[in-house]
Amino acid sequence: MTTWDYAPAPESAALANLQPSYRPFVDGAFVDGGGQALTTVNPATEEVLAEVGTASAQDVDRAVAAARRAFEKTWGPMPGAERAKYLYRIARIVAERSRELAVLETLDNGKPIRESRDVDVPTASAHLFHHAGWADKLGYAGLGPDPKPVGVVGAVIPWNFPLLMAAWKIAPALACGNTIVLKPAETTPLTALVLAEIAAEAGLPAGVLNVLPGAGDVGAALVGHAGLDKVAFTGSTDVGKEIQRTLAGTGRRLTLELGGKAANIVYDDAAIDQAVEGVVDGIFFNQGHVCCAGSRLLVQESIAEEFSELLLRRIETLRVGDPLDKNTDVGAINSRAQLERIVDLAAAGDAEGAVRWTSACPLPERGLYFPPTVFSGVEQTMRVAREEIFGPVLSVLTFRTPEEAVAKANNTPYGLSAGIWTEKGAKAMWTAQRLRAGVVWTNTFNRFDPASPFGGYRESGFGREGGRAGLEAYLSA
Repeated sequence: MTTWDYAPAPESAALANLQPSYRPFVDGAFVDGGGQALTTVNPATEEVLAEVGTASAQDVDRAVAAARRAFEKTWGPMPGAERAKYLYRIARIVAERSRELAVLETLDNGKPIRESRDVDVPTASAHLFHHAGWADKLGYAGLGPDPKPVGVVGAVIPWNFPLLMAAWKIAPALACGNTIVLKPAETTPLTALVLAEIAAEAGLPAGVLNVLPGAGDVGAALVGHAGLDKVAFTGSTDVGKEIQRTLAGTGRRLTLELGGKAANIVYDDAAIDQAVEGVVDGIFFNQGHVCCAGSRLLVQESIAEEFSELLLRRIETLRVGDPLDKNTDVGAINSRAQLERIVDLAAAGDAEGAVRWTSACPLPERGLYFPPTVFSGVEQTMRVAREEIFGPVLSVLTFRTPEEAVAKANNTPYGLSAGIWTEKGAKAMWTAQRLRAGVVWTNTFNRFDPASPFGGYRESGFGREGGRAGLEAYLSA
């Protein structure tokens, strides 16, 4: 297969406007945090990017109190049309500063610049625009004639889509009249803090948005705080279970968007080249750091050999390297801890008898990288078929009949997403109706739209984010 050599096309890191230090954002101002400062690292080089002040338990108290004041005196009583103006301003500034935000996201997270530029930042802005439009129309959302905000929201977000996850939480909360205290991930706090700067630039009233960087102790102090009315969490299933235990019996609302082990089902009548592209995008997008990643490929036996050959040939062309290079397809693993987990689970696949194939692509000499990897001969009992790897690792299984495909796809404790590839609409509908997943894509994968709800069930959590359905968690009838 002919491959092309591309000259390096690096984006300038200077565009990120990186500051030497960052601080928590509380009650409309950046303040010195009472916690121990942390350093955030560029995973592509393991060089320190900046020092970040973190919150203490007292800072959490102050942020929640500021959010309560803003909710009762300013934001809650404000007409929806007025709230919308602020959200529109924030959305426009995010769009205007999109290049800066994309470069900063890539430096802090390790994802390729083309994904930050073409997916993360535009989708974050789109969510803000979409929910701004809902702010004065909540009475028409079918959630009661005069729905009210729930109050103060505590939100904890992961490191895989830092800016986008912040927008997913902030936009519906503010549109519905709530105030929010946001805790970004320990390894990727920078774009959330710049988003706070943007909110201040847009004139958002003090206390409506508060951002508290820190490690797990800050998140635990926030979600357990008695001053909250709702908690929204995106992250691992284990932490989600802990949060559910903490909030049980408190009367506080909770939505959880947790892990996944999505099945990507390829039938023998699928458009094979299109399906190959969809499978590659489903697992290697964002280095596989995606809760809804199509990490289990179920391919019909009659085409398994042909499909696997085409798939491996396509994966061989993926370029792994500098995330700031516009030619890069697969960037850096976000942290050393995550890289070690990927290595351990891949080793478990070897130990359990799966056959490993690894792309021969060269890896950079420094930084945190893992090559695109495919396991064949996978059995459903193997760890690589059951546990969320959260990395560029694909497990391949086969099936003979649609009934077997559905049974294998549903043989997981998760229920977040799935993909179906077939040219027959009736077969796609039959399969989708039987898959126990919150989101099912047909002849595509990883499609997101602010107007479309996203979420799972079982160990993938509960509640929806996005669209009219996503408003419900932030309103009381």
